[in-house]
Amino acid sequence: MEHDPITKVVDLSVIVPVYNEEAVLWELYKHLDPVLEGMKISYEVILVNDGSNDNSQEIIRQIIKQNSNYKGISFSRNFGHQIALSAGLDFTLGRAVVTIDADLQDPPEVIPKLWEKWNQGFEVVCAQRESRQDSAFKRLTAYCFYRILNKLSEVPIQLDTGDFRLLDQKVVNTLRHFKERNRFLRGLFGWTGYKQVIVPFDRQPRFAGKTHYPLMKMVKFAFDGIISFSSVPLRLATWLGIICSLIGFLGIIYVIIIRFLPIYNVSGWAAMMTAILFLGGVQLLIMGMIGEYLSRIYTEVQNRPLYIIREKIGFK
Repeated sequence: MEHDPITKVVDLSVIVPVYNEEAVLWELYKHLDPVLEGMKISYEVILVNDGSNDNSQEIIRQIIKQNSNYKGISFSRNFGHQIALSAGLDFTLGRAVVTIDADLQDPPEVIPKLWEKWNQGFEVVCAQRESRQDSAFKRLTAYCFYRILNKLSEVPIQLDTGDFRLLDQKVVNTLRHFKERNRFLRGLFGWTGYKQVIVPFDRQPRFAGKTHYPLMKMVKFAFDGIISFSSVPLRLATWLGIICSLIGFLGIIYVIIIRFLPIYNVSGWAAMMTAILFLGGVQLLIMGMIGEYLSRIYTEVQNRPLYIIREKIGFK
């Protein structure tokens, strides 16, 4: 998105995706605004309402009415967390941009540390979780996910980092040209190749409400990340096909040999069914992998807009 040249540029933009966060928005404001005011810089905060069905939009209106540095974007429906972040990036005016969730698990107090690293010349400053107050299951799955993804991915992705990070304006301008629908922004940041650095922090428990990433949504997010940045699953399908073919060829040789031996008999129903079920399972697995890639191709060629904005508040 191109901005009007007379539009006022600010030092820092902060993007906050919001989905059913009525229980935490005022608390977020109480934590975030003193931090930004204390930095003694010009700033804006863009609250992106991702189709919330609670009172989040009304609270966003009240915050914007109270503080002119805050702005709001409201979607026509829920388009997803990654799309909400992308919409915020499309409308930022900052020389640097911070993306942060609304639930206060990523503490706003870390933002000055990100800003300090940016002033040292780094273009992507990632907030890396040294510890997190989540369940043991979520900590384990997150640990495994990042390491598996990094092994499979064709671009480097920082370990144990979420969407809490600071981006230079040139990085944001680059990302605005990306039009893919199934987005995994953590991978796209790495794909751009800009100079990165890590800032460690301790992740806090969610202030209020329930997580918007239950198990199935986490699994889908993991698949999106792997499929968006790796062709390994397709190569795995090829290797499975080769292995199954070799097993089948060896099986044919075995059948021919025992046919002419005295021990030959007509039994072997169990072995035959095992082979059929094994090969059938492998074929379905391969078809599923190919289907995942095809579904994303289908989504891309439809060329629908990433999001639909119902309302913008606080923008000039």
